Amino acid sequence: MQTLSVSLAERSYPIFIGESLLTNPECYQTYLKAKQVLIVSNTTIAPLYLAKVEQTLQSLGYKVACHILPDGEQFKDLQHVEGIFKTLLEQRFNRDCVLVALGGGVVGDMTGFAAACYQRGVAFLQIPTTLLSQVDSSVGGKTGVNHPLGKNMIGAFKQPTAVLADTSVLDTLNDREYAAGLAEVIKYGLIRDLPFLEWLEQNMAGLVARDKKLLAEAIARSCQNKADVVAADELEANDLRALLNLGHTFGHAIETAMGYGTWLHGEAVATGMLMAADLSWRLGWITQADVVRVKTILQAANLPVIPPTEMTSEQFLSLMAVDKKVLAGKLRLVLLRQLGQAVVSADFPLQTLEQTLIAGTELGQ
Repeated sequence: MQTLSVSLAERSYPIFIGESLLTNPECYQTYLKAKQVLIVSNTTIAPLYLAKVEQTLQSLGYKVACHILPDGEQFKDLQHVEGIFKTLLEQRFNRDCVLVALGGGVVGDMTGFAAACYQRGVAFLQIPTTLLSQVDSSVGGKTGVNHPLGKNMIGAFKQPTAVLADTSVLDTLNDREYAAGLAEVIKYGLIRDLPFLEWLEQNMAGLVARDKKLLAEAIARSCQNKADVVAADELEANDLRALLNLGHTFGHAIETAMGYGTWLHGEAVATGMLMAADLSWRLGWITQADVVRVKTILQAANLPVIPPTEMTSEQFLSLMAVDKKVLAGKLRLVLLRQLGQAVVSADFPLQTLEQTLIAGTELGQ
């Protein structure tokens, strides 16, 4: 087991990475202070792992209740968070209870948001079960839900007490979900860690084949990058944390337009990262060879690189305008000054952005 730390003064917490953590008492006893525990999972993950976690917690003397969500991004909304509140109230859970998120990014986001709101804030612990959630969404405390007009527009910052990234649960992850997680892994190399990007280029075939040693290394390096950024800019006060959103403004537009869950988050982000690279090239910041390099590693990870052909540039622009990085009416995007160095910028002509949007279908050729 590897242990990393997210350094946030009194809100600091560990990230445990290793196999068989679901049933490891040491991972719970220090970080579940209360005896009332609500495990939130979904209809896909609960049949696989809920009993293991529930039995482990009960053996340690915790009072355990469960709430099962339907599986899918389309259910990440206020209505389904209200169901979590209903279970907490029915079970008469106090303010010192703990919520445990057992699932992927959707479960983690919704559980964290519920924990931030219930009785004005209770503790929660993350047990991410997808590669994407292990390397990205479970770390950093961003929680929330979607709205029909925009993704992740309703939420709160709520740091977990610990993150348990059990690599053995990835064995049951389907290939599409696994590839979606690799998109966020690649992101860290593109935005701030060129040596990691080079390592990924050399080892992507092994990662796609799910080599356990390579996978553990990729998760650890991704989490360390995320932890370093969050520690330096927890609340996105100075744009450093916003760099983690490379490709996300384009990607969120795709997810919203196509209907939540039609494109997986990582798939939309992958396409968005190539679009961000294309715009960076049009601005003269990176070379055409750099764009090809981005496309090549995304395709090696079995990720899509062409946006939906039915989306117009006007639709992209309309949806991108509903983005958390918009300030004073100006759209700001995460772009690449060079590979391994991202920036947040509003310094681009609209017609250059439109050229990238119009050329989207050509990016994968």
